[in-house]
Amino acid sequence: MRALMFTVAALALAACGPTTTPTEAPEAETPAAEQAAPTTREAATAQDTCGASQYRAMVGSQLAAVTFPSDAGIRIIQPDTVVTQDFRADRLNVIVDANGVITGLECY
Repeated sequence: MRALMFTVAALALAACGPTTTPTEAPEAETPAAEQAAPTTREAATAQDTCGASQYRAMVGSQLAAVTFPSDAGIRIIQPDTVVTQDFRADRLNVIVDANGVITGLECY
């Protein structure tokens, strides 16, 4: 009798489960940020993936006169500076000319 009650309960629970078959599996939703993840420096800068827009006012300023957060993942690139070629869309690159003036901000 006990086995019959457990069987009936299990069947009742199974009847309440999802009715999709493996071929009808719902499509997984991908967040918009993952769909359009930038793969080039131009795309990353256009999408402001590194937060460069908050530092735009610093363009034209002397590098020595500005401060950046220490944990912000910022790389200073001066003329003739050797930099790695790895692409990180979240890294802010501060481009500086020979006179120490910030000339651009890019994400890569």
